[in-house]
Amino acid sequence: MTASKPAAPQKSKPAPKDAIALLKADHEAVSQLFAEYEKARSAPTKKALVAEICTALSVHAQIEEEIFYPAVKAALKDKLLVPEATVEHGGVKDLIAQLEGVEPDGEMYDAKVKVLSEYVKHHVKEEQTEMFPKAKASSLDMVELGARMVARKAELMAQTA
Repeated sequence: MTASKPAAPQKSKPAPKDAIALLKADHEAVSQLFAEYEKARSAPTKKALVAEICTALSVHAQIEEEIFYPAVKAALKDKLLVPEATVEHGGVKDLIAQLEGVEPDGEMYDAKVKVLSEYVKHHVKEEQTEMFPKAKASSLDMVELGARMVARKAELMAQTA
């Protein structure tokens, strides 16, 4: 047997996250943005936070629908979790469309943000308690899936900038 060479020093590139870690980090970031919105009082602050929330949710939904959901659906032969999550995304996208580019003009705006927050909380809870554990237990390569998702997310964020 040959002695293995020491690994070359790593450049300061973060280790690739697995797909579920990436999605959970997105969930946490959006949850923080909603919490900031709850405390916000000025219209410009609210508008900026909503723009950030809408972008984050739109990109997150797109990488799930393009990469994560098809992989999970195939690996689990799923006919319930992924279709339900996709329908939930539809509701979120409808509210995003109602909020984008609109001035924070009072109670209806705040109500839409609140309902969006509740939709997202419900969706996140289902993903994290039902879909993610099943996906983790499957034969899916979560690191490879995560790397594809990180790359696609970077592309989408660059397009929105």
